[in-house]
Amino acid sequence: MDIRSSIADTRKEFEKSFAVGDFYNRQTQDSEHLERILSFINVNKGMRILDLGTGSGYLSFPIAKNNPCCDVIGLDIVNSALEANRARAVAEGIKNLSFVSYDGIDFPFDANTFDLVVTRYALHHFPDIEHSIGEVSRVLKSGGMLFISDPCPNECDTERFVDDYMRLKKDGHIKFYTKDEWTAICRRQGLMVVDSFNSSIRFPKKKDTAYGYEEVLKKHDQTVIDSYNLVETDTELYLTEQVNNILFERHS
Repeated sequence: MDIRSSIADTRKEFEKSFAVGDFYNRQTQDSEHLERILSFINVNKGMRILDLGTGSGYLSFPIAKNNPCCDVIGLDIVNSALEANRARAVAEGIKNLSFVSYDGIDFPFDANTFDLVVTRYALHHFPDIEHSIGEVSRVLKSGGMLFISDPCPNECDTERFVDDYMRLKKDGHIKFYTKDEWTAICRRQGLMVVDSFNSSIRFPKKKDTAYGYEEVLKKHDQTVIDSYNLVETDTELYLTEQVNNILFERHS
């Protein structure tokens, strides 16, 4: 895999997605899930918090608003989204929130900088997940926490239909990871599971971004496809995906 080309493809497609924000927001917003995350991550006064793959700032804005004594930074590769976020933060008078661009590989921060790193619906786009989680571990303080929220394959989906399906949109989707896979990846970087909960997302995809989906359906077992409750309309496809929500702690 050409890592930089994958990152460039992801950046390009998300620039397009953020330009038509209504559909993108409908894909990813879930107020009940958001509230559960905010209560789960246990933010304390004075924390430095990194929102990795911040996108539209879906996590970083409420975290910053709810915790004015914390310093919150949103990190992403999509410059247009970051510019819009900066303008919104100024308009809303949020002083403790900033946004930083990076190359998708190395984090532009010193070691032992953050008390908490959060990331939602982003890591399946990261082409070198071992390096990225290593970067998370590097910038976390000892005892710091990582919260990951990302969809996962169903247990019966051993051939990874869901990944083939998600790659139909050329936005740099790499892979959904199981909880066991996250546990192993993070353990190798000194991050140990503390707690977790499960949720789900009803994910719409426009048919015009899913060219060839009929061939993907033919390739995979119907029982597996049915497990995702796939529904087709004239213009969209809907899939129900399970979501891992996992909290890790960095050990020395």
